[in-house]
Amino acid sequence: MSKKTISTRWTKKLAYAVGLIVSDGNLSPDGRHITFTSKDFDLIEQFLAALNIQDHHIGKKSRGHELEKKYFVVQIGDVRFYRFLLTIGLMPNKSKILKDIRIPKRLFPHFVRGEFDGDGTSYSYYDPRWKSSFMVYTAIVSASPIFLTWLQNTITKNYGISGKINVSQKIQQLVFAKKASKQLFNMIYKNAENLYLKRKYLKLSEALAILPTVQGKNARVEKLVNSHA
Repeated sequence: MSKKTISTRWTKKLAYAVGLIVSDGNLSPDGRHITFTSKDFDLIEQFLAALNIQDHHIGKKSRGHELEKKYFVVQIGDVRFYRFLLTIGLMPNKSKILKDIRIPKRLFPHFVRGEFDGDGTSYSYYDPRWKSSFMVYTAIVSASPIFLTWLQNTITKNYGISGKINVSQKIQQLVFAKKASKQLFNMIYKNAENLYLKRKYLKLSEALAILPTVQGKNARVEKLVNSHA
C-alpha cells in the first residue's frame, strides 16, 4: 500500500490516471482506499507511473468464478487523493451510476486515453460484401449509460469526432467507425509522452496504416472504371 501522498495538481499524468480509475479502479467505502485491478501487468505499471508511485506492492486476486484467472491489483491509501476523486465525480460502487467527470478541457484527451487503455478496444477486418473494403472500429465500454452519453457528447462537442452508442443485452459501448477512429487516435495519442498501453497503440496504429493503401486502391479502380464509361 502506498504511503506517499499523491499530488492532485492537474497534469497529463493525473488525467490519464483518472481515466484508468474510471475504467478499472474502485473507491472503497472506508473513505481512504483506492484499488486498481487489471489482468495486464503493463497497465498496472502505467497506472503507478502516472501517479509517480515507485516500489509499490502489486498483488494478485481472482474475480468471481474465474478462480484460475489471476488479476493484478494495487491498493492506495490516501485520504486527500480519495476526496479529490470524489470532487471530480467518482464514488464507491461507481460502475452503473457514474455520470460526468470534471476534467480540464486541455487534458481531456489524456483522460480518454486512460479510458481506452482500461475499457477500450479496437478491431478491424475486410468486409466481404465489398471488394477491398477494410473496416476499422474503436470502442469504449461502460456499464453506465449516463457516463457513456456524456463521453460521447464531450468528444463530439470539443473535437468534432462522432461516435455511436451500441447497446446489447450484456454491454453498451461507444463505437467510432473508420474516419472517427483515425481522428480519435490522433486526439488521444498527441503528446502522450509514452504513457499508454503499447499493445493497444500498436494494434490500432497498424490497422489505421492499412487504410491509405486500401483507399488508394479503391480510388484507382474507380478512376479506371470512369475512364471507360
